[in-house]
Formats: sequence, structure tokens, C-alpha cells
Amino acid sequence: MKFGLGVRVGAVFRAFRHRNYRLFFFGQGVSLIGTWTQQVALSWLVYRLTGSTLLLGVVAFSNQIPTLFLGPLAGVVADRFNRKQLLLWTQGLSMAQALALAALVLTGAVEPWHIVVLSIFIGTVNAFDIPIRQSFVIEMVERREDLGNAIALNSALFNSARFIGPSLAGILISTVGEGFCFLINGISYVGVLAALQAIRAAQKERRRQNGPLWVEFREAVDHARNFKPIIAILALLSVFSIAGTPYMVLMPAYAKDVLHGSANTFGFLMSSAGIGALASTLYLASRKNAHGLIKIIPAAAGACGFAIAAFALSRSFTFCVVFLFLTGFSMMTHVASSNTIIQTIVDEDKRGRIMSLYAMSFMGVMPFGSLAAGSIAGKIGVQNTLLLGAACCIGGALIFALKLPALVERLKPVFACDETDPLPKLPSKPGRWS
Repeated sequence: MKFGLGVRVGAVFRAFRHRNYRLFFFGQGVSLIGTWTQQVALSWLVYRLTGSTLLLGVVAFSNQIPTLFLGPLAGVVADRFNRKQLLLWTQGLSMAQALALAALVLTGAVEPWHIVVLSIFIGTVNAFDIPIRQSFVIEMVERREDLGNAIALNSALFNSARFIGPSLAGILISTVGEGFCFLINGISYVGVLAALQAIRAAQKERRRQNGPLWVEFREAVDHARNFKPIIAILALLSVFSIAGTPYMVLMPAYAKDVLHGSANTFGFLMSSAGIGALASTLYLASRKNAHGLIKIIPAAAGACGFAIAAFALSRSFTFCVVFLFLTGFSMMTHVASSNTIIQTIVDEDKRGRIMSLYAMSFMGVMPFGSLAAGSIAGKIGVQNTLLLGAACCIGGALIFALKLPALVERLKPVFACDETDPLPKLPSKPGRWS
């Protein structure tokens, strides 16, 4: 069976043949809808209470900055301990944060400082949750050839929720208020907690080292540094985190001040980017393996910069929806391709730590972009701030493209393997890649 541009349904969803992955996928699906509902409602609540683009940046900064500082510890923890048990803790704490926020808003007691404190709390939880959850995927997918498909489906799930959640948030905010969005998110964690309890993942031997945590993290840094494609990918991700992703932070101000819209306008704008990202992940899920993805990265990154610039220059709601669709498609193609390449070539005993580097490069530096965008927008306006970020993204894509021939040459030996074993490993002496 085929759909779209000849994409086979069986190829897109082949990771579903693994029971544990199916449980995790559908449990996460329920929870992620609640997460996106809360994220949109929180941004709208902050701007409604304060009218400050700077505070939008401060809240985003508070949510994301723990990933940068706690990433080294989180990666080592993910490699040392049982990832399923760790996820039960992180998801349970996330549920508690959502319910606390719901209680404050529904009782009318919420203050901006409450939001900042709770944002720091959930940011700390997410700093551990992201590398643990990313590295847990391989434990649910027994066939190594399905790993890339599972990663793409995770991205598809995230962006399906990114479409549904903002639309739901727009409706709920305009009818019953932000508090019910937070309550729904808290309840949605029941799904993922139940799914995790039902998963029967094989018990893997964990390294019980007693040495300093920093030494173990440095080992992963050296491992990544000695393979230039990984460093280049992480560097471009950092550029996009700082300059590209703040368009989401500024979206409430753009919807209200530029388009003169309501919460529904905000929800539709966020959903259009989510639909574009979902379309991207369905394309990526249909790919057989990671071959050739390195060439897609600079094209997708450059396209994303141009789409953000076009969105910034548009004052038409219809055109904004179109350009945000393209932004979501190209950004997710860039991010998911980067994730797939890194997960494909990383050694299992370093997976948690390498994925913490990925999280630090993407989520960890994002708060600096969010804070800077909020501050700059207050001085030069939302549209000019978005144009400045778009220019940085295009510049980063061009630099990556100039280095592409050398990066492709370094990846050729890694992917020069039999098609039945599409997850090659780096050589035992990584120094030869430097």
C-alpha cells in the first residue's frame, strides 16, 4: 500500500512490529498532546499577564537552560542505570509539575515568578528525560535495521502532537482558560506511565563505574570530537537553536501584535509548523537507512532560514500559515536527519552520553536564543528579530555546505557495509577520523 509520493505504508511503520515500541509510541502520543497543549497555553498566559516579549524569553530560558548544565550528568546517568526506571521517575515528576501549574491557575493564585520557578523545575526534569528517552529507543527495537525508522516515527509522533496540541490549546484557552490546558496535560501522563509499566525490555548490563562523572562524560566528548561529521552536525544544530527556534518563542507576540489575532490565531500558526514537521518525518520514516542524509542537512537548514524570513515579512495570515508549514518541514528534516545520523554511528555503551551532547547542542543552547530574541524584539521589533535569526541560519547552512565534501568522504567508510547491517560502528581507534 502506498500514499503521498509513492511512500509505502509498510516501510513508514515497520518499527511497529516491535511490541515494546508500540506501547511506548502510543503512550507517548497521549502525553505529548498534553505537553504541547501546556506549552502553547503557558506562552499565551505569560504574554496575557505581562505583555512582555522579554518575559516570554525569560520563561523559555528557565525551561531550557538546565539541559546545558545538567547534560553531562544526565548522559552518564542514562548509560549507568536502568533507563525504563529512570523514565518512570522523569514522567512522574513532569506530571506533578503540570498539576501544580493547573492548581495555581485554576485558583487564580498564579504569579509570573511561579511560572519561572516551575519552568526551571520541568527544565531540570527534561534535562535528564531527553537523553534517557532517546537512548531507550534502541532497547525497544530489537532489529537494528528498524532503528532509523523508529527515530523518524518518534519525530512524527512529536509533530503530530505539535499539530493537535496547539489547536486544542487555542480552543480551550478561548473557552475555559489556560488552567484546563495544564490539567489536561497532567492527566495525559497516565498514558505514558501505564505504557512504561507494560514494557518488558531486556535487562542490559549497565556499567557500574565508580570514577568521576566528568571523566566519563569527557570520554564521550573525545569520542565525538574525533569524528568530524558529528562535530559539524552539533555545531549547526547549535546555530539553529540560538537563531532559528526563537520564532516559536515570539509567536504569541507575532499573532497578537502583527496579525492582530487571538489565541486561536496563535494555535493555528503553531499547528501549521507542526503539520510541516509531521510531513517531513513521514518522508524520513520511509527511508531505508541513513545513507545520504548528511547531504540533506545543509539544504534543509538553508530552506528553513528562508522560510522564517518569508514568514517575518508576511502580514497575511494565509501566507504565514504556508511559510510556517515550510519552516516546520525544513527544520524537522534538519533536526531528525541529524539525530538519525548520530544514533546510527554511535556505540551503545556511549549512547546516553552522546545523546546528552545532542540535547545540549540543540536544547541546551536554545535558552540563550530565546532570551536574546525576547530582549532584541523589545528594541527592534518581532519581525526584524526574526529576519536577523533567519540570516544567521542561512549563514550556518552555507558554512556547512562548504565543508560537505570533506564530511561525506569521512562518512563513506562508516556506511560502506552490507545492507543487512545498516548500523555501522566507528572504528576502535577513533583518532584515525580526526
